[in-house]
Amino acid sequence: MFKTSHSTARRRLLRGLALAGGAAMLSGCVSALPSSASSPGSFVRRELTSNGRRYAYQVFVPSAQLPRPLPVVLFLHGSGERGDDGEKQTQSGLGPYVRAHAAEFPALVVFPQSPEGESWEGDTATMALATLDAATDEFDGDRSRTSLTGMSRGGYGTWSLAMREPARFAALVPVCGGITPPGTRPDLDTLYVESTHTAADPFAEAARQLHAIPSWIFHGALDDLVPPEQSRRMHAALRDAGADVRYTEFPDANHNSWDAAYRTEALWPWLFAQRR
Repeated sequence: MFKTSHSTARRRLLRGLALAGGAAMLSGCVSALPSSASSPGSFVRRELTSNGRRYAYQVFVPSAQLPRPLPVVLFLHGSGERGDDGEKQTQSGLGPYVRAHAAEFPALVVFPQSPEGESWEGDTATMALATLDAATDEFDGDRSRTSLTGMSRGGYGTWSLAMREPARFAALVPVCGGITPPGTRPDLDTLYVESTHTAADPFAEAARQLHAIPSWIFHGALDDLVPPEQSRRMHAALRDAGADVRYTEFPDANHNSWDAAYRTEALWPWLFAQRR
């Protein structure tokens, strides 16, 4: 467990990497960086090691012709992409969209991978924030234009990480996420945002902490895994708190609302216009 403050924990994590051979290390099989100004962006693999535990993550690095510093997006995957292969987290959600638009996607995108059986809380959240810091430093990311998005379990993680470091993010894009347990399956009873779990109204408490960060929430109206009421209630709570918040509900979408969300054309100019 990291028992220091969150920023101190990440600094110690990165110092540990330096002792192990560098804060951002290439793995044995690394994608090549864009080699010329005309090359499209590409995915590169990196690793973090802390207390003997290896975490593989990926970074999408845009074309070299784009001006620096780059806007940055941290993406948190869902339950099905957990593991330690360093690949699955790019294969659903934002990864396929970025891959299909690699020639013109204008932002650095960081893809940490949660270990099997874990959520975006505790040490896993610390790791995710450390990958964000390492990639931002290595690839000239813009800390004032850093956004956070995630789907399903990663949608819950979007709210959770933002409450952990509310000054870090310029915008939030939670997709089919929530605040409290979804109540649809016994194995999801532990899926909730820990920091607001004991509040009298977890949605109101989350909105109180996050109302200063612009948010665009997405959900499917037919979602039978994480009901849309989760996002409806958070949207209402943020609106009541005076937040800059948008909500899009896809009438024909079940749990997979992420493909439609990331294909929403208006999302990207809105996202990249946000600054801290």
